Amino acid sequence: MADVLSQHEIDALLTAISTGDLKEPELEEPKKIKIYDFKRAVRFSKDQIRNLVRLHEGYARLLTSFFSAQLRTFARVSVASVDQLSYEEFMRSIPEKTVLSTFEGKGIQGLMLMEMSPYITYAILDRLFGGSGSPTDMELSNGLTEIEVSVLERMNSRILDLFHESWQDLMEVDPQLLELETNPQFVQIVPPNETVIVISFSVEIGETSGLLNFCLPYVVLEPIIPKLTTQQLFSMNRREKTEQEGEGLKDSMQRVELPLVAELGATRISIQDFLNLEAGDVIQLDQPVDSMLNLKVGPEVKFQGYPGERKGRLAIRIERAFSEGVDKDE
Repeated sequence: MADVLSQHEIDALLTAISTGDLKEPELEEPKKIKIYDFKRAVRFSKDQIRNLVRLHEGYARLLTSFFSAQLRTFARVSVASVDQLSYEEFMRSIPEKTVLSTFEGKGIQGLMLMEMSPYITYAILDRLFGGSGSPTDMELSNGLTEIEVSVLERMNSRILDLFHESWQDLMEVDPQLLELETNPQFVQIVPPNETVIVISFSVEIGETSGLLNFCLPYVVLEPIIPKLTTQQLFSMNRREKTEQEGEGLKDSMQRVELPLVAELGATRISIQDFLNLEAGDVIQLDQPVDSMLNLKVGPEVKFQGYPGERKGRLAIRIERAFSEGVDKDE
C-alpha cells in the first residue's frame, strides 16, 4: 500500500514550492519515434546513393555513344533514379511483358538483372533490321522470334561490357549474360524481401523512349559499400580525367608535322672554296652512290633507304628504321 502524507507534510511541501526551495518537475519532451520497416531494410546511406548516381552518369554517357554508333540514329541516355527497395517491389513495378537479362560476374556472389522496356527493345531491333526505329503495337504484342532473341543477346552482351568499364575501378564485375527471359514470373534471383539497388536509365532512341533498369542485390554490392565514398569517386574521376587528357595529348602529338629530310651525303670544304663555287662545279660527297641514304626527322636519323622514283616524282624506299635514332656517323 502506498504511503499517505500527513497534513503537516503536505503543508511543508507547499511552503517549499512557494519559497522556491523545491522546483516543480520539468516535463520531458516526447522522443521522436522513427518507424523502421524490417521487411524493407535501409542498407545504403543517402551519400552512397548519390555516389551511385554519379558513378552511373559516366555509364549513361558510354551508352549514349554506343547506341548512337550502333543504331545510326539519335540516342540519349541519362540516369533517371537510383533507389533501394525490396526485390518483390521491383518485380511488381516492371511490365508484365518485358525483356529481362540475367547476368553474373566472375568472382562475385549472386546474380544481377537488367530489364529493358519493350519499346526500347523493339526500337533497337527495328533499327538493326533496317527500320525506322518506331515499333508498332503488333510487334510489341507478338513477342520475340528466335532470330530477334539471338540478335538481342549479342546487343545486351555489349551493353554489359560497357557496364564493366564503368565499374572496373570499384569492382571487377566482368559480367556474363546467362539468360534472356520475357516473363518476370520466371525470374527469381534473390528472395522477395531481399534489398536491391535499382538503377533506372531514361533511354531515347529516335522518337521512342523507355527505361533501362539494373537490379543489383545487396549481396553483390556489399564488398564495395566502403568504397562508395565521395573521396573514392573523386579519385576515380581525377584518374579518368588524367587518362583522357593523356589520350588527347597523344592524339594531338600524332598530328604534329615534322620535317623529313633525305641526305644524299655530306662533305667539308673551306670558306674560300665555298665563296668560289660557281654553276657547274662538282662537290664530292662522303658516301658511294649505291649506299643507303639517311632520313632525318628533325635532327635525328630515324630511317635509311634507297633513292628512286615513283609516279614521276623522287622517292625514298625505306629499308631500316631506328626507334631511338642513330648518330650521323653511324
